[in-house]
Amino acid sequence: MRTLSAATAVVAEDEETLRHELVEQLGKLWPELSIVGEAADGVQALRLLDEHRPDVLFLDIQMPGATGLDVARQVGGRSHVVFVTAYDQYAVAAFDQGAVDYVLKPLNSARLFTAIGRVKQRLAGPPVELGPLLDQLAARPGGAAAPRGFLRWINASIGQTLKLITVDEVLYFQSDNKYTKVATREGEALIRKPLKELVDELDPQQFWQIHRSTLVNAMAVAAVTRDFRGRMQVRLKEHADTLLVAESYAHLFRQM
Repeated sequence: MRTLSAATAVVAEDEETLRHELVEQLGKLWPELSIVGEAADGVQALRLLDEHRPDVLFLDIQMPGATGLDVARQVGGRSHVVFVTAYDQYAVAAFDQGAVDYVLKPLNSARLFTAIGRVKQRLAGPPVELGPLLDQLAARPGGAAAPRGFLRWINASIGQTLKLITVDEVLYFQSDNKYTKVATREGEALIRKPLKELVDELDPQQFWQIHRSTLVNAMAVAAVTRDFRGRMQVRLKEHADTLLVAESYAHLFRQM
């Protein structure tokens, strides 16, 4: 077992900005730790795991290629795992019962510091077997599948600046050529993620598709009216924009 001064780690997180932030925070909170690899997807994480056999693996649960849970099943007893997650309270309770640790998105330095302290203590012994914990995460009580965690924040471009925006701040998303416009009360930003991907990743109870090119935050809707042509429109709270509702989505507002 390596000493704390020689400990190594791989960081696996598909969101580039969050990955860089995590590496930066680890450098400040655990300067002796050597980051030997960074992975943007599950397949790359597996390759780095085999190549470097790190002492610690900071592992995002939701990644393309292979999920964090898929990667964790391949870890075996090779590395201590710290999950990076936006999962619900059920999953967090599962982590608290297991001999692994976690940090939540968006990152919190105090929580990361706590996780680092626990990992340092565990480095004195072998990594735990993750199978029971992974089985618990893969299914909810009663055998129902655990829900996929919904998108909680996005990285959006405002000019040359990259800004972190929580989805609760978003009034609506709207397709704009090769980009998707993100409208908040503070202004507008652009992301490269297409609207069809956002439909799958956002909580459908919070974000309603009202047009093939528009998703609206239901909590931001002030009223629904019709223009002089009879077309249904959404008016937003504390915002001047009005959004056209396609007839195929008009049923969402029948009860209003």
